[in-house]
Amino acid sequence: MSKFLTPEDLEKIKKELDYLKKVKRKEIAQRLKEAIAMGDLTENAAYQETKDAQGFLEGKILELEKLIGQAQVVEKIDGAHWVQIGSTVILAPQKQTKSSSPTEKYKIVGTGQADPFKGEISMDSPLGKVLLDKPEGAIVIVKTPIGKIQYKILKIE
Repeated sequence: MSKFLTPEDLEKIKKELDYLKKVKRKEIAQRLKEAIAMGDLTENAAYQETKDAQGFLEGKILELEKLIGQAQVVEKIDGAHWVQIGSTVILAPQKQTKSSSPTEKYKIVGTGQADPFKGEISMDSPLGKVLLDKPEGAIVIVKTPIGKIQYKILKIE
């Protein structure tokens, strides 16, 4: 199954994988060496923690390698008048509440690359799915746990 990524997303994943393989593996190997030097491994908490960290690290490395292997790089078409992966979209909720802002801004990113704190939402998210391929001015409705929310696409960058 293909995972759609922007060229920037793919580069970021490759850098993270390189760091995990070249730096974190060495750090964990050193920690294991130090824990083993303490003696009796059956009741050595430092050894057990480090082995767990090593397992987690190797799992993360495999996950990133799989993601890279399944990646389908999607180039953003500059000047396009529809939402695509890599687009930044400015939306206006159609019903204002006291807690909502007059506009919301999101960047549509590839599979598994969302960072809501940076305003990045995945193309696979409920909002990302309804925005893809829509033009400026379109009204979209997204289903959320609190009900349906209607947005107008004000601008696509």
